[in-house]
This record gives sequence, structure tokens and C-alpha cells, in this order.
Amino acid sequence: MLQKIRRVVTGHDAQGRSTILFDGPAPTVKEMDSMPGLGLTDLWETSGAPADNTSAEDAARRPVRLTPPSTGSLFRIVEFPPDAAWRSTVDASAAFDSIGAGTARDHHSDDPLRHKTATIDYIVVLKGEIHAIVDTGEVLLKTGDVLIQRGTMHSWSVRGTESCLIAVILVGATPV
Repeated sequence: MLQKIRRVVTGHDAQGRSTILFDGPAPTVKEMDSMPGLGLTDLWETSGAPADNTSAEDAARRPVRLTPPSTGSLFRIVEFPPDAAWRSTVDASAAFDSIGAGTARDHHSDDPLRHKTATIDYIVVLKGEIHAIVDTGEVLLKTGDVLIQRGTMHSWSVRGTESCLIAVILVGATPV
């Protein structure tokens, strides 16, 4: 079962005073059908920079997709289950298609998570351990570690027995 993420969002009332607009479980969550336990929880999205803070609309209330608008940003939590729970049964094409990212996946690799996006990603490991895999090697990330993923071909692997929870801020970038 995916971890529920509480999301608190501030804004402004009709008099211009700061207020709490939303406080509760994040409304936009997707567990990948072919990857049980792998879940994306979208917390907020912007469509450009500078961000527009005038709206009271919930910017995360829309279908989950892999990347933000090309000039925007996306803040999400990703929960990765141990590889043993899903790698042998995954339909990677269906998983990437379900988040509008069929073209991001590396179709020439046997690694189902190998992909590349036109983003810069700021990643913080909140809980657990995960291997970040790139073309020339890999690195083990542990709770509190930070990865700056700069539009590279990459993948993920949880080789232990506990799930890993990461916070990710994706920002649209020029493709490499």
C-alpha cells in the first residue's frame, strides 16, 4: 500500500491575506498497474517561470504524467518498492504509456525503468535506499542524500527488502 502524503498549500483570501487553501492527503496519486507498489504522488505543478501564485485552483488536480510543462515544474513523491516485488512481471511500455511518457523509455534496454526526460530533477531520498543507474555506472543513495539528475538516461533499483521514498522536483529543461 502506498504511503499517503499530507499536502498543505497556502494562498491568499479575497482580502489578500495569507491562508491555508488545502490541507489533506495529496489528491493526485497513481500506482503503476504493472509495477505494484511503485507510486507517483503529485503535489504541485507550475506552467512557467516565474510561477503564478494568484490562483486558488489546485494545480495538482489533473492526471499524473511523467514530466512538467516544458517551461514549468512539478513536485512529486515517488515510492519505489523492492525490485523483487515487480521486476519479473512488469510491462514497462504500458507503465510509461500510462503517464504519457512512451517516448521517454529506452526501448533498447532490458531495464524497464531506463528513461530520459527533458528536465533537471532535484531528488532527495526521504526514506530507504535506492541505486541511481546511468550509462557509466551507478551510485547507492541513502536517506538524506541528494541527486541532481540533469537530463541523462537513467534508471532506479531498490535491491533491499524495504521500499524507498524520494521527493522530486522536475523542472523543464532544454533536451540534451
